[in-house]
Amino acid sequence: MPMYGPVVNPLAKSPWNRPATVAGFAQSPPNATLISFVEGERRRKPVLQVLDLGCGAGRNAVPLAELGLHVVGLDLSSPMLMGAKSRAASAQGLDLTRARMDALPLRSETFDLVIAHGIWNLAASGDEFRRALREAARACRRGAGLFVFTFSRNTLPEEAAPVTGESFVFTQFSGQPQCFLTAAELVSELATAGFLPDPAVPLREHNRPRPGQLASGGPVIWEGAFRRKA
Repeated sequence: MPMYGPVVNPLAKSPWNRPATVAGFAQSPPNATLISFVEGERRRKPVLQVLDLGCGAGRNAVPLAELGLHVVGLDLSSPMLMGAKSRAASAQGLDLTRARMDALPLRSETFDLVIAHGIWNLAASGDEFRRALREAARACRRGAGLFVFTFSRNTLPEEAAPVTGESFVFTQFSGQPQCFLTAAELVSELATAGFLPDPAVPLREHNRPRPGQLASGGPVIWEGAFRRKA
């Protein structure tokens, strides 16, 4: 299970590197909807090459590798990657690489499935977000699946204003610029990059309060599957 890239910490002051944060992610179970989607993908193609963007401490990457898939997990946080490496001590078929989501050190048309689970919402600008989508499209084969888990615009009050010059980048949630998209924006941006909705996992929201309910304090999340145009 090689781990590529120099052992440096580009996010030294980031909360993603705090030991408690890493430990929490290292113990988190995989996304059940993702696992079900992967099972369907394996019926289409038993041997899958999987790319997990922003794999963190291996919440999804390690269980998928344990299922016998070859998984490449990318993250910028060295402590998170070390957490994934520790979690995957007995797993085969997992490669961990430190890299940016918008500059993938990977060959084009390599992967059958791309996972973007809680990573694209961390883009600090629309340009970075779009570069990340284009890189994901470049790295995967035509017809490849894409599983998306990202922040919804409904996380924020309707009156919240985006960063000057941006359409879906806001700072109100964490104090840092992050991406919060409407359903129409997300589908449009993915279509421009070459991904179309896959009815196997229709786009849906998690954590959105019902009318009259208090907000939970956590982000509202879009979850859904897409497919690279053939």
